[in-house]
Amino acid sequence: MLGGGVEAVVMNYYRHIDRSKVQFDFLVDEDSTRVPEDEITALGGRIFRIPPYQHPIRYRRELIRLMREQQWPIVHSNINTLSVFPLSAAKKVGVPVRIAHSHSTMGKGEFAKNAMKLVLRPFANVYPTVRFACSRYAGKWLFGKNADFTVIPNAIELDKFRFNAETRKQTRKELGILDDTFLIGHVGRFMPQKNQSFLVDVLAGLLPKCSDVMLAFVGDGPDRTAVQQYVEELGIADHVLFLGQRSDVNRLYQAFDVFCLPSLYEGLCVVGIEAQRAGLPCLFSDAITREVDVTGASRFMPITSPEEWISFISAIESLSNLHSSKRSDQISGDIEEYDIQRCANSLVKKYESFICE
Repeated sequence: MLGGGVEAVVMNYYRHIDRSKVQFDFLVDEDSTRVPEDEITALGGRIFRIPPYQHPIRYRRELIRLMREQQWPIVHSNINTLSVFPLSAAKKVGVPVRIAHSHSTMGKGEFAKNAMKLVLRPFANVYPTVRFACSRYAGKWLFGKNADFTVIPNAIELDKFRFNAETRKQTRKELGILDDTFLIGHVGRFMPQKNQSFLVDVLAGLLPKCSDVMLAFVGDGPDRTAVQQYVEELGIADHVLFLGQRSDVNRLYQAFDVFCLPSLYEGLCVVGIEAQRAGLPCLFSDAITREVDVTGASRFMPITSPEEWISFISAIESLSNLHSSKRSDQISGDIEEYDIQRCANSLVKKYESFICE
């Protein structure tokens, strides 16, 4: 658990399931940096720390020991191709329900990680008894085009992200953003997959055309220092906010004027759903599945060059009264399918059906 999107999805479901029927225990690697221990404990869950998967012998030994000791009826693995390790251990000790959940895919630029994914992917269907995926795209990528799997939406609290003009005003004031400043927003862990340096290039290309533009990064991660250094090298630090890991992301969406996600790949980005619910125009990399476009109004563009992104954002920035008249607090498109309470109730019924089979 490192504070990424998958962890956010798991925790969101955990908060909303009927815990009188289903309870979660969490097996997390010892090198996890953002485990919400207090919240998990308060909700009745337990946390078991195990050796990181980079130490495969110790990792597998501890998995087998815990699963034999605890006798969990369901093991639900949320680590994509790495699910082969916990699910093979679960099968060895006789866990009856073994769920592999695909949350991601694969993209260019991560040679070592991609090589490991390609080695492990052929085993994706060997150990699970049930297959879940965050999108059709992610499911087909991991399990195969003709595989039988169920899409479990990356659901959110719809009301929590509803646009509110007063919240927008307060949040921009807290951030020091003037009313006539156009704010580009990005939420994501600083890692190669998220491609934040591309957005820095976009901003650098925008500033000669529209000087009242700023870029806000929300999140943390190993690439943050490198991106900050790149911003300094380009001499645009006055136009970039590094807001770090935040617990009030729902309020920050209100302050943005456009949401951008130039990822190299995604399964189905929960931040994209959140941004659309906040009424933001969204610009995604064309490497991201179109399934994320739940309002029918998002744009997908290549990340080979920032020029198209610059042109598109310039057009948005030039629209009059964007800050007040173009945002909506109404549910649109298929976003109701991402209501967390409805999705959590459905997941509980699935768990119960697996046990009763």
